[in-house]
Amino acid sequence: MSNKPQADSTNLSLLSIPAFWPMVMATAMLEEGSELSAFYSRDFKFLAEENKLQTRLRPILATPNQVRLDLRTMLLRDYGKSNGISTLVVAPYAGHTAVIADYHHDQSLIQALLANGVNHVALTDWKSASDDMKDLEIDDYLAEVIVTIDDLGGCVNLVGLCQGGWMSAMAAARFPDKVNSLVLAGAPIDTAAGNGPIKHMAKEIPISFYDELVALGGGLMKGQFMLEGWKNMHPAQHCILEHIDLYEHIEDPKYLAKKETFESWYENPIDLPGRWYLQVITQLFKENRFAKGEFVGLGRRLNLKQITCPVYLLAGESDDITTMEQVFDAEKYLGTPKDRIQKQLVPGGHIGLFMGSRTLKDTWPGIAHWIRDCSRGIHTKP
Repeated sequence: MSNKPQADSTNLSLLSIPAFWPMVMATAMLEEGSELSAFYSRDFKFLAEENKLQTRLRPILATPNQVRLDLRTMLLRDYGKSNGISTLVVAPYAGHTAVIADYHHDQSLIQALLANGVNHVALTDWKSASDDMKDLEIDDYLAEVIVTIDDLGGCVNLVGLCQGGWMSAMAAARFPDKVNSLVLAGAPIDTAAGNGPIKHMAKEIPISFYDELVALGGGLMKGQFMLEGWKNMHPAQHCILEHIDLYEHIEDPKYLAKKETFESWYENPIDLPGRWYLQVITQLFKENRFAKGEFVGLGRRLNLKQITCPVYLLAGESDDITTMEQVFDAEKYLGTPKDRIQKQLVPGGHIGLFMGSRTLKDTWPGIAHWIRDCSRGIHTKP
């Protein structure tokens, strides 16, 4: 006959009431000893960390800065000291904060620029769209980019990241004399190029679907909607593997610190104006108007041939958000002479272009030197 103790009827009753489950677990830990206690302790740490990652963290810019301008669409952040031509980093406006450009100490695009000869950098820290911003359009954002350029002296080196890239190119096409040099990193300029999933989703999904999402958001494209869409591009990674990885590293402080930094940015999306979002989907991604020279910005048809300044094109080899063709095909439309266009393909995906430690260490210092030389006029003359 087994000597194994029979289940306590009182504990079985308590297990039927979720509020009492911790009591039953604590009792079991006392009865079974330290091995089970350590097992449950690990589980508690895992659950507490999951809760922290999902609900309690907020993104914070890594490098000390000052707010130079407080505009309707953005805060303009100031880094370093003004000395000659300033560099304006136009962060992506695609559902996440500008922390992507100033992510972590020693893992920051802003810091990489400042440490490699670019003395003064400004950053567009886009605001989450509020209800009264739901009818803003691309023109409203483009106009405020121009305001920041004028406040920085009227001519800047522009660094456009992802969706901030086409916005930067629009500013350069509309006002060529305001842009001394242009860096386009992971920027979808020719949205009809390549064979990426974003291109197919934009083309194949009817605009009515996007209209309905905006309607569900009360006139806004909710960041949470976009976040779920991004996660669904790699469901196994986000729904299963990353949680297993967290559980396996729950006792590793360095891993947890790195994980918390990333999730504070990734899990806190911002909202976009519905009108702006639908204009982007329709005119830029479905109809490719900007590359075709058919997009009207600030009252004029924009032509990429108007851009004649030095241009640096940066793409990720395995980028499935903005394929290399969407970046590099810009060369076909620009007015810049071929010998003043730099192209570089680097290992990795989309996010890694802006916040990956390898790219920040191996690639961005060279881009910073190129920007510095442009400020000195080395690349600006034929």
